Amino acid sequence: MKNNRNYIVGVDGGGSKTEAVLADLKGKILVRVKTGSAHPRNIGVKKALENVALAIEKILPKEGKILSVFLGLPAMEEEFKFKENIIKKELLKHKRISSIFKGKVIIGSDQLAGFRSGTDEKDGLVLIAGFGSVCHGWKDKKEAMTDSCGYLSEAGSAFFVGQKVLQAVFKDLDGRGEKTLLTKLLFQKLKIKNKENLIDKIYSKKPIEIIPPFSIFCDTAAKKEDKITKNILIEAGRELALSANTVIKRLNFKNKKFPLVLIGSIFNSKIVLDTAIKGIKKFAPKVKVIRPKAEPVIGAVKLAVAEALPHLPPRPDSQDSAIEAIKDGEA
Repeated sequence: MKNNRNYIVGVDGGGSKTEAVLADLKGKILVRVKTGSAHPRNIGVKKALENVALAIEKILPKEGKILSVFLGLPAMEEEFKFKENIIKKELLKHKRISSIFKGKVIIGSDQLAGFRSGTDEKDGLVLIAGFGSVCHGWKDKKEAMTDSCGYLSEAGSAFFVGQKVLQAVFKDLDGRGEKTLLTKLLFQKLKIKNKENLIDKIYSKKPIEIIPPFSIFCDTAAKKEDKITKNILIEAGRELALSANTVIKRLNFKNKKFPLVLIGSIFNSKIVLDTAIKGIKKFAPKVKVIRPKAEPVIGAVKLAVAEALPHLPPRPDSQDSAIEAIKDGEA
């Protein structure tokens, strides 16, 4: 990297991982890294920001200046919005990243970063279904949000699906429910032989660590026509549609044209995706559904660029150029 150059940093913090990128002022990605969870509710502010600081440290250039940083964190909108100073104070303890504070450091929501990764429009919705789930919408300076009260309540999330998998397996093992391929897949993954082994595996670890990955088995079993699994995924899709439709109703988008950005690994399931879109389009037929080719961290980059160069309009090609840059310049 050349001396005296200016850069921006975009960070997308999530429940399972944190991704940070260094970019130039055109949005071209130069370096990116991933670290652990940045969820302050799930693992605590201190540990979450340690993962954030580690990610930023690994991408900082030896020369040049960081003009702006956009840090998107989960749960910022729900409960940490008024704790921004506490978060900045905690980050300042990490001296190895102190150089970022010579520029603008914006502590924002992972939801806004996700939305911006799919569209440059100001009004619209983002529906996230990854480790957790949430729907957030913006319209005419008004906001609405649903399903953002933590992993125990976020329907349609990986935790939700993983928990349904576990319940179905226990019913199978007890004879209280139908046989399901999920039991075999789960036993193979965990390398166990019986219910007692499963109980030991489950309760010897934190629920937020062991349960969400079970959602992966759902799509595998569904492709092999497992009825129990299909029902779980359909339920997840319906719950996500309900979440989106509630925000649509609150913001009076029902009969309007608006973008809906879908983010998260749960949408990799065709059953979930199709069920959710069908339910949303039935309620709001003019919706424009967007599944971004770019990761949410690209939204963080775009927001950081906007902070560094506030006089410039959003670059319509920034998303595509950033995608190509990631392919070519991945760390």
